[in-house]
Amino acid sequence: MTEVNIKELLSTYDTENLTIATVCSHSSLQIFNGAKKEGFKTLGISVGEVKKFYDAFPLGKPDEFFAVDNYRDIAKYADELRQKNVIVIPHGSFVEYLGPKNFLNLQVPTFGNRHVLMWESDREKERVWLEGAGITMPKEIKDPRNIEKPVIVKYHGAKGGKGFFIAKTFAEFSKRVKHDKPYTIQEFVMGTRYYLHYFYSPIQDNAYKLTKGSLQLLSMDRRDETTIDEVQRLGSIAELEELGIHPTFVVTGNIPIVMRESLLPQVFRMGEAVVEKSLELFGGIIGPFCLETVVTEDLEFKVFEISARIVAGTNPYVAGSPYSELIQTDLSTGRRIAQEIRYGIKQNQLEEILS
Repeated sequence: MTEVNIKELLSTYDTENLTIATVCSHSSLQIFNGAKKEGFKTLGISVGEVKKFYDAFPLGKPDEFFAVDNYRDIAKYADELRQKNVIVIPHGSFVEYLGPKNFLNLQVPTFGNRHVLMWESDREKERVWLEGAGITMPKEIKDPRNIEKPVIVKYHGAKGGKGFFIAKTFAEFSKRVKHDKPYTIQEFVMGTRYYLHYFYSPIQDNAYKLTKGSLQLLSMDRRDETTIDEVQRLGSIAELEELGIHPTFVVTGNIPIVMRESLLPQVFRMGEAVVEKSLELFGGIIGPFCLETVVTEDLEFKVFEISARIVAGTNPYVAGSPYSELIQTDLSTGRRIAQEIRYGIKQNQLEEILS
């Protein structure tokens, strides 16, 4: 594996003339929009043909497109991207389709800490991280023969919920599981889902202060998932399964949501604990991340997953959320990333937020 030396990569850069780049998918519209608001040039890495729909959104359209045949080819063009002074902003689609190994080896300065990938994408290591931070997670069932009540089976990696399924017995599990993919079995927790969008800065201390840097809560959402969110229109899950119709969890959209204010102190304590543990384990998560939670009727949070970069659930808030509006008007997660890069340039601290 080729080690990425961020100091060496940045040595050839004109830091007063940086270009913010990402793959044309997922949350690219708000990333480009936020970068433009902070005065950066933008570049869209287009896989296949250039996406025509950007013409309909001039404030979210990149200044330039960089077309490649497929995601894996991006690494081949690292020299050309560096010549354009590119800083890559990773998002879920970017990392998933480029592939973990190619992402870790990509010889282009990237926002955030790439080492978080091994802790986020491996569900066993993810549990070590989160439970080590004192976070309550759904119980894990190691042996599927011990399934006695509803569980959710999740495959490793960021795939937008594709392939996840519910099982209530070992027989149901055996019928639907794909043994050629690593998976985790968790108890199915009843409650309300909240996806919490944080931003951690290791170089600014003007928000919720941690041992190093500070933490912000920018927004939150719920996911619209097919077909689990629509099954009640046709009958109970049990009735549908008798007909061979199984609920699925493919994310098709995101719904804005606001939490009761009394829960916010707990939200910040969870975010703080996750960041502090990450500093101990791998040098720290940097920038945006999302804790995917269920709040039970007893107002207890259970965190079932972490996404360690910008999530598509921030997309409803291109012009700000009820939370980010209390920080700065018109503040999206995409813009907050660009602000962090701008601050890093000004303070000569880019190396601390790039990898």
